[in-house]
Amino acid sequence: MNLTELFLIALGLSMDCFAVALTFGSSRKLVWKDILLMAFLFGLFQGVMPLIGWLVGNSIQSLIEPLDHWIAFAILATIGIKMVWQSFLNDENKKVVDIRKISVLLTLSVATSIDALITGVGFGFIGANIFEAVIIISVITFAVSVTGAKLGEKTTFIPARWAEFAGGIVLIAIGVNVVLEHMAIRLML
Repeated sequence: MNLTELFLIALGLSMDCFAVALTFGSSRKLVWKDILLMAFLFGLFQGVMPLIGWLVGNSIQSLIEPLDHWIAFAILATIGIKMVWQSFLNDENKKVVDIRKISVLLTLSVATSIDALITGVGFGFIGANIFEAVIIISVITFAVSVTGAKLGEKTTFIPARWAEFAGGIVLIAIGVNVVLEHMAIRLML
């Protein structure tokens, strides 16, 4: 897996955080302390969860190596489809919560990083450099979260659902690319 793919995966995974940050930025006045704490926790959880998933995926790699590319595809495509699906759901019934509360931040950090945990399992199957992935995912998520909160403060012209939709499409495309690369390698052998 190259740096471009890792960057795109990180961007795709961070779209949940971007959507949350954009929503909260547009609905509340957040001070820099609130924004930085939110971005830090989102980045931390988005980085730690793939590491946990990678440890699981790496420990069972020899058992499923013949199917690893299909498993990575299934994981990324499932997450991507879920994100696309959620982007079409009605947001009117969602309750407004105060993101400045640490309990809310921690809950949102876990909820938005479940996809990253599953992606980490896929990283174990394809032998990705997990430490590189963790750093890239954490930094991208932090930056995307700050950007989302600040954009949300300035305007409401970017619907959060578009970010989630785009992130889902990116993850599906990367999953397809994993399978195509595997097939190309097999054809060359």
